[in-house]
Amino acid sequence: MTHNAIARWLNETFLDLGRQVRWSYLPPLMVYLAAGISGLTAIVGTFFVKEYLGLSAAFLAGLSFWVGIPWAMKIPLGHLVDLIWRWKALLVYLGASLIALSIGIMYGLVAHPSLMASFMRIEAWYVVSTLLAPTGYVVQDAVADAMTVEAVPITDHTGKPYSEAALKQMHTTMQTLGRFAIISGLVAVALLNITLFAGVEAMSAEEQAAVYADIYLIALVIPVVSVLGVVLGALSLRLRAARLRKQGFTAARIKTMLFAPAEKTKPNWLILGGSLLFIAFTLTMGLGEVPFAQEIVFLGSLAIVLFLMQRLILELAANLRRALVGTAVIIFVFRAVPLPGPGATWFEIDILGFDQQFLSVLSLITSVLTLAGMVLLRPLMAKRSIAYIVALLTVAAGILSLPNIGLFYGIQEWTAQLTAGVVDAQFIAIIDTALESPLGQIAMIPMLAWIAKNAPSHLKATFFAVMASFTNLALSASSLATKYLNQIFLVTREVRDRVTGTLEVPADYSELGLLLIVVAATSVALPLLTIVLIQRSPLRTQQ
Repeated sequence: MTHNAIARWLNETFLDLGRQVRWSYLPPLMVYLAAGISGLTAIVGTFFVKEYLGLSAAFLAGLSFWVGIPWAMKIPLGHLVDLIWRWKALLVYLGASLIALSIGIMYGLVAHPSLMASFMRIEAWYVVSTLLAPTGYVVQDAVADAMTVEAVPITDHTGKPYSEAALKQMHTTMQTLGRFAIISGLVAVALLNITLFAGVEAMSAEEQAAVYADIYLIALVIPVVSVLGVVLGALSLRLRAARLRKQGFTAARIKTMLFAPAEKTKPNWLILGGSLLFIAFTLTMGLGEVPFAQEIVFLGSLAIVLFLMQRLILELAANLRRALVGTAVIIFVFRAVPLPGPGATWFEIDILGFDQQFLSVLSLITSVLTLAGMVLLRPLMAKRSIAYIVALLTVAAGILSLPNIGLFYGIQEWTAQLTAGVVDAQFIAIIDTALESPLGQIAMIPMLAWIAKNAPSHLKATFFAVMASFTNLALSASSLATKYLNQIFLVTREVRDRVTGTLEVPADYSELGLLLIVVAATSVALPLLTIVLIQRSPLRTQQ
């Protein structure tokens, strides 16, 4: 590579990103940052479930399905944001309250379990907390998505409209920074976790519980950050309006440029009414313990979302319609592939000896390198099609699943002998984590930028919400597939009665290897097959 080529690459990858950052981007980034900080309690939650609750891997995978259902509610929430555009900050306050309540419940379970158990079973409290948190985050996320559109100016400081190419670049940058803010939050909490978990493996159960409780108290900063984001957003808009007034723009023009979509949004009673029916339907299925409730809710949710998508995309030109459908299908399948489930983490803790602090180190590596990956791959995302990017990520993820399979079958024992103990299980886990880190967060960025650029101005939030609901239903499909695989390949960790010490469930990881192999093969085959079929059809996407 020549000196000029290196300089051009550095300019496109790093310097250009810095030049494109605007103060108007900061408010939605703070709401996204709060979502990233939510990772503060992830490791605590893993150990709490393992040490305090006797829930099976299949049950936890099923619970992940219900956790994903609130994200289908982005459709009415997104439409509500469009309807109450000037007052959308109120939804962030609501989301922050639900998040704070969820964190408070978990603090009570760790710090005062007997008191909490006197009102309701610990497992029931855990389920309530687990469902409250995503409900709060989805409410905030719907507003943050709309704020990203608001943050990108449509004219320069003189009032001259930006070109299509400039708008695409700014929207790509804004969406990249949104993912960047989420991962930055994960970096911050990973560093904090490393400090808080120092020496925790040698502590007594009571001392560990005290550390866990402190972490949940610290997590109350999450709703505070998101609320500060919307406060800063309101202040930013008013400062921009003041500058425009000084330049001679009329109040009506400023309102359309900053505070409201170009076209007034009318209530779509089909979306609102259908969503209320969906909520009632979901609650009935979930609380009524109906057989195959998860499958029924998933199919019903998918049917409703597909119907709403069909109605919504009529707002687009025919060529954009087909491209959006093809893109959405590719992203859906990429996100719908199954995961190993909690059994893989239990194996790392029980057999490989990974403790809380080491898992925090892995989380830090993942977060830092994801940030680097998003910056390095930003020029690629701006130039290559979404189909190309997903295919690249799929192949890379398949290759990088091999070390985890190797760890189950003891490859670390062979490598440790050859390297005098240097390349052990932790070394392999660190290298594998370092390589696969950037993959998970990247696939959504091009699609979000596409929506921000091409969706009608008065339906931006609704488009974000519908497409997010569709792609988040893919995560529900992934949870179902994960549950099925964990029912076929049974993985259990040791569960003992916390009072008597009686063994209730023995540890059994014998089927984990086959589970990991099936997950890896499925995760590569399904997305690649989908891409081939879509790219050979009228739904072919080149954006």
